[in-house]
Parts: sequence; structure tokens; C-alpha cells
Amino acid sequence: MADLSLLQEDLPEDADGPLDFVSQDEMLTPLGRLDKYAASENIFNRQMVARSLLDTLREVCDDEGDCVAVLERIGRLADDSEPTVRAELMEQVPHIALFCQENRPSIPCAFSKYLLPIVVRYLADQNNQVRKTSQAALLALLEQELIERFDVETKVCPVLIELTAPDSNDDVKTEAVAIMCKMAPMVGRDITERLILPRFCEMCCDCRMFHVRKVCAANFGDICSVVGQQATEEMLLPRFFQLCSDNVWGVRKACAECFMAVSCATCQEIRRTKLSALFINLISDPSRWVRQAAFQSLGPFISTFANASTSGQRFKDEGKGSEDVSAADNHRIKDDDAVEEEHSQREDASADLSASLESALGDCAAEPSAKPAGDMSVPEDSSSLCTLCSECHEENDRKPANCKSAFRPEGGSSSPDSTLLDQELFNSFHFWRTPIPVIDLDKELQQDTGERLSPERQGDIPKEVPAPGSPNITMATRKELEEMIENLEPHMDDPDVKAQVEVLSAALRASSLDAHEEASSVEPRSELQDELGGNELPDCSIDQDASVPLISAAEENMDGTLHYVHRGADVITSGGLSPDEERRSKVQDVVPQALLDQYLSMTDPSRAQTVDTEIAKHCAYSLPGVALTLGRQNWHCLRETYETLASDMQWKVRRTLAFSIHELAVILGDQLTAADLVPIFNGFLKDLDEVRIGVLKHLHDFLKLLHIDKRREYLYQLQEFLVTDNSRNWRFRAELAEQLILLLELYSPRDVYDYLRPIALNLCADKVSSVRWISYKLVSEMVKKLHTATPPTFGVDLINELVENFGRCPKWSGRQAFVFVCQTVIEDDCLPMDQFAVHLMPHLLTLANDRVPNVRVLLAKTLRQTLLEKEYFLASASCHQEAVEQTIMALQMDRDSDVKYFASIHPSSTKISEDAMSTASSTY
Repeated sequence: MADLSLLQEDLPEDADGPLDFVSQDEMLTPLGRLDKYAASENIFNRQMVARSLLDTLREVCDDEGDCVAVLERIGRLADDSEPTVRAELMEQVPHIALFCQENRPSIPCAFSKYLLPIVVRYLADQNNQVRKTSQAALLALLEQELIERFDVETKVCPVLIELTAPDSNDDVKTEAVAIMCKMAPMVGRDITERLILPRFCEMCCDCRMFHVRKVCAANFGDICSVVGQQATEEMLLPRFFQLCSDNVWGVRKACAECFMAVSCATCQEIRRTKLSALFINLISDPSRWVRQAAFQSLGPFISTFANASTSGQRFKDEGKGSEDVSAADNHRIKDDDAVEEEHSQREDASADLSASLESALGDCAAEPSAKPAGDMSVPEDSSSLCTLCSECHEENDRKPANCKSAFRPEGGSSSPDSTLLDQELFNSFHFWRTPIPVIDLDKELQQDTGERLSPERQGDIPKEVPAPGSPNITMATRKELEEMIENLEPHMDDPDVKAQVEVLSAALRASSLDAHEEASSVEPRSELQDELGGNELPDCSIDQDASVPLISAAEENMDGTLHYVHRGADVITSGGLSPDEERRSKVQDVVPQALLDQYLSMTDPSRAQTVDTEIAKHCAYSLPGVALTLGRQNWHCLRETYETLASDMQWKVRRTLAFSIHELAVILGDQLTAADLVPIFNGFLKDLDEVRIGVLKHLHDFLKLLHIDKRREYLYQLQEFLVTDNSRNWRFRAELAEQLILLLELYSPRDVYDYLRPIALNLCADKVSSVRWISYKLVSEMVKKLHTATPPTFGVDLINELVENFGRCPKWSGRQAFVFVCQTVIEDDCLPMDQFAVHLMPHLLTLANDRVPNVRVLLAKTLRQTLLEKEYFLASASCHQEAVEQTIMALQMDRDSDVKYFASIHPSSTKISEDAMSTASSTY
């Protein structure tokens, strides 16, 4: 300090000091100062000029001549040789342009004449920093709509087109293409189609620079969304196909990333026929990075196939519209037709049967279903289910089909008596009891039996086939029935077994009574193994030895059961689907099956090694969108994948599902939610905190979709949310309090009092203030709900518990919490003021003598700023009002200065909110 003072003393008195220098600048006009520093050789001075241009314009804005002079000097400054000065100037251009727009009467056409040429010229500047700054400025000006449409067409676009010429600089060309793509959404469809689109298509085919093609591929979706469907399909799609097959993997990766946006700009037919195959190529790309990007875009791409008929948002299943039902039926019929058509190309005989099946389906659909569901008539041509032998499962391993059961015709027609007996003996119980596996009984196929074999086809039946009513075959069937009865007799204690024995006995008696009559009335039938080749209906293959006759409807039904039990024992014991059946269960027609198969394969562990370790997370992230696209009728295609993801080893995958399970519940409806999502939801409740928080954040959204009985089961588990892996995870408890406020409307007053009340009181005593603040709101809402219930005893009990646990708490923080709860109850009108005055106010006023100043401060604020503002205390002169005023007077004479201040301040003071916030924060 001594040296400094000596230095100051040694300075000559006539030396020009800093004050003199500043005074000289102050004596200059704004334009004078601008000229002085703009001509300086010091780079920093010229930078300061560029930075202070806006301030200079504000000073001279009243004089149009001065404003024009400043803008002219900006043009001279733009020619500065130092790149940092030009970059600094370009950063100020958007702000100056906005100022000119706001003061347009004083500075007409200022931007178009003085500023825009500088911005456009800097797009081709040699310095990279200047070019980047000008590009950002141009986009900011377009976004704020500060550039006139005419200027865009005549000044901006021609320069960009020139910069993208073949002989242009490589870096400049790449940047210009990026600018064109980014400005397309801002300038609109007309300018984009006329000026930008032709050059963009040329750049997509730039053979010399892959950087240009990569930029085009990365922005392809933005251009498609601007120009619309027609231009996309006619001009852009051919270029997109070329980019997707580019020899540089970075270009193909960019195409995969924007695939969804391109798909949204095309029609459904193009999307299904062309883009799907193109996307499959990207998924199987040699480059791992391309495959990784393609799989990340697979779910979003599938979501573009969604339509209203397959993804209705009605939650209740019983509210499902007729359109949804008809769509499901149409899908099923189309699948049946497709399978029949596929098999018909293999054998001529199978083709004839397929055609007859399709015609029968059409006829049955046209007939009104006036008969009860259980009253199934037998046509004149006796028919029954085909036997399911072991060869059936061998056929299943080779080819898929949708048919689960079929009817086998026999030649000729039975007598009226036998037909009547068939109808009397028919019992659907034969087919639907356990442990016999379920066989789908298609009524349409059963009605089709009379048309299955035409007279011409009957003439083709081989003559050497033994008559079904011959004595030797009848005896074989009877023997088989007797063996079944003997095997089941030791288990007669089981009611189901007893019922089956009764059915088998009736079938045995029927075969004994009518053997001769059926033998005389039934014509020899064909062995359909040669007729159908076993290929038309692979799930229902015909018995190869043709040794089982068709005696009557009941006997044939039992015959099918016997063969299924004896020869298909492996299927019964396994209880699972064959690989072919499992694959067929995931077939749908909403999206191309190849895309869905690839999506389902994202859970394959090998994908994590060959594609991306995060691929399961991407699958989980897009699953709700895929489910919405497929519709609830195709949920069976995704069920196994969802269960696999829900049990994934990575908690990030499970966390993603936990955050979206409520959305999936809306898509699936209440029945599928209860069957498939509730078990997974229960598993998430016991998972890591990182997963549980996803469930907790949408707890109300999920529980409100469940039935009331199922919803009540979770009341016992809410207490578990108070326990976390890390006790410092206070945000978990804060979220629980938020959700409990929403859950109040879902439960009855009894449930709220019994289960939610203990949790709320626990949260009110939390160590973290943010949790307590939300808990006060929770308790006040709980008081409101319980008080309005009939009878209001629960509300009174809750108030008494608040008084006991908090109002009389030995810790000052508990007594302060009681004041906060009372304050919230008053502010939110949770109780009528007369009820508040009776139940809570007496205990609140007793805290005026509390020994802790923080409690008295909060009490003074509550009484003065909240309670006395209510009409009840302003209009009536009751004993309650007198008690409040006496308490306030006592607080105004308190020994603590803060208590005096808040008890004396008038409620209308502007400092209330600030003081309240400061005091509230100081109490924690």
C-alpha cells in the first residue's frame, strides 16, 4: 500500500489520467465514438464496436438519419479483415434485426438492405467460425420470421443453390446442404418444392463426397414432411432407396435413423410393400452400427402402420365397437383364406377342399345365427371330428395352419332315426372337459359338412374302403370304449372322471343298439388320407390305418377323444405348443410379419452381442407404440416378449417398462390388464428403487384402470413404499405423497382412514422438508374427504389424531407441522370455518405460549395472513373471532422481534410473500 501511495504521489499533476480519457469519450456523440473505435488498429476495440452496435442504435433510434448512418457503418465493419470481429458482428445481427423490426417506421427496409446481404455473404466466408455464426444467425432470423418471403426466394435460396454447385468448396457445399434442409420447414412447402427440392435430389446422388450424401440422408425425413406425400413418393423415394444402399455405412445409418419420418410421408401401400423390405435390408446390414440404428428405429417404424380400426382406445372390453369386432373377424378369415390358398398350390385335391371351405365360410357368414350356441345341428351327411393321431404333430413341424379341427365326411346319408339319435347323443362336454386338451369347434366348418363332398367327389371314393358299419370295426371301437371305461373306473371318486365314464357308457350303449341299422344305411366312405394328403389340415391329420369307423356322432366324438388321448399323450403331458404352433400364434396382418419377427427377436440374448447391448431397452421403450399399432386383439403376439423384458437382467430395461405400464394398460383394456399386466406390476413393486419409481410415478394412473376389488389389494402394499434401498432417497417418499393425494378419490373413506392415514402421518414427520410440505397437502385433502363422508366420524378421529400426535408433540418440529397443516386446511377450504373453529382452532391458539420462537412465528403468520382473511372472521363478531384477536395481541407483545413483526404486519403488505418465504426456509 505504501508503494502505491508513493507511486500516486510521484505522478505529475498534468498527466492525462483515466478520468480525462473517459471524459473525452463522453463528449463524443454515439456516431463519433463508433467511428473512433471502428478505425482503431486494436482488434479488441473493433470487437467492442461490434458488440455495442445495438446500444448505439437504441441511442439514436429517434433520428432516422443517424440510424441509417449506423447501419452503413455496420456494412463497413463487415469488411474487417479480422475473423473474430466478423464473427462478433454476426452474433449481433439477429438482435439488431429484431430491433429494426420493432422500430420499422423509423428504419424502413433496414434489415433487407443492410443486414441480410452481410448474412448471406458470410455463408461462404473462408473462416469456419464466421460461416458457422452466419448459419446460426440465418436460422434464427428465419425462425423469428424476420426475413420476408420475397427475400428468401431472391436473396437466400439463390446463394445456397450456388454454394451447392458441383464446383463449390467441399466444406461449404456440405454446410449449405445442411442449411437448406434445416430451413425447409421454416420457408414452407411452396419454396421448398420449387427451389430446394431439385437441388436436394441432386445432392443425394453426389458421387464425389459422401459427407454431402450423409447430410442429405440425415435430413431426409424433414424434407419429406415438408413436401408432402406425392412429391415424396415421386421424387424422393428413389433417392432414398439409393441412399439406403450406399457403400458408406454412415449414410445407411443416417437413413435408418430417419426411417420413421420418411414412412410417415408415404401411403400405407408403399409403406407395406416397399419400405418394409428396405428396412429389413438395413436390419441385416453388414455394419453393426447400421443394424444398431435400424433396430432403434424398428419400433417407431412399426408404429407408422397404426390405424383407427386396429388400435381403438376404448378401455372397457364390453364397450368395444362393432368395427373392432368386425376387423378381428376379417383378420381371422383372411388368415384362414391365406393358409388354404397356400396349401392349395401344393396339391390339386387339397385345392378343391380349400375352395369348398371358403365358400362354406361365406355361406355361413351370410346366414343369421338364430340357434343357441349349444344347439348344434348335424347335417344330413353325418360328420364328426377327425381323429388326432401322432402323425398330426409331425405334420405340424413342417407347415403352419390356423385350423385346429376339421370334419371328416362319409359317403351316403344316414337314416332319419340315426340322425335323430346323433342329435340326442351329441354333447359338447365331450370336447371341453379336462384333462382332454381343448379342441376348437368351428361352427362354420360343422355347417359346411353337407357341402364338403359333392356327388361328383363321392364317385371318386375308393371302393375297397371297408364300410364304417362293418362288424369287425364296430367291435374294435366297442373294445376301445370298454378299455377306456376300465381305466377310468379306479378314479370314480373324481366328479369329472365319473361324468366322463357316464358319457363313455352312453356311447357304448349307442354303438350296441344301432350297429346293424347304421351298417345298412351308411354307404362306404373314402379314406381321406389319399383325398386330403394330410396337408390341408395339418393340425387335424387323418388316422393313417383307417381302422376307426363312424358309428354315430357321439361315437365319432369319443373316437376322436380316444385317439387324442392315446396317441397324443406326449402333447397332453407337455402342455405346451409345438414350435410351429408357437410361431403361428404370433401371426397377424396389421404390419408385415417380417418386421414383427425382427422386433420380437430384439429380446434374443445374441442380439446384445451382435448388435447393441442396449437393444432390449430400445425394445422396451417402443413396446407401447407397437402394442397400440397391433391392437389388443393381437396382444398375444407381444405377450411373451413383454414377459421376457419384464424379467430382463438389466434394471434399465425393467425401469423403462415400469414407466410405461400404465399406458400399456390403457391400450390393452381391463381384462388383458388384469390377466397379463397385474402380475408384472406386482413384480415391479418388489424390484429395485430405480424400477419402483417408475411404477410409483404412475401408480394412480394404473390403479384407476383396475376393478375395485383388485384395486383394494394394493392398499396392503402401499406401506412398503416407505422402505427404500437408500434412506436418503427422499424424492421417492415425496412422489409417494403426491400419488396418495390422487389415490384418495379411488378409495372409500374407510379404506382411506385404515390404510392411507398412517402413511400420511408418517410422511408428515419426515426428515426432509420437501416431503413434509407435500404431506401437509395430503393430510389436508384427507381431512376434506373424511369430513364430507357420511358419517363424518373418520374426519373427527383424524383431527383428534393430528392434535394428539402433532399439536401436543414434545418436539417443536411436530408442533410446527401442526400449524402448517392448519394453515393448509384454511387455505384450501378443506373444512368449513365453523367446523375449523370448533375442532382445530382452540388447539392452534394454545401454541401462542410455545417456548420455541419458530412455532410462534408460524402461528402469527397463519393467524394474521390466512385465518383473518376468511369471510367467517371478517363478517361475524363471534367468540372465535375474539379469541383470535386476543391471541394476535399477545403475539404482538412477544419478546421475539420476528413474532412481533408477523403479528403486527397488515395482510395487504407487499412484503408478506417474501417474508413468509424467508421465515419458512429458516425454520428447516
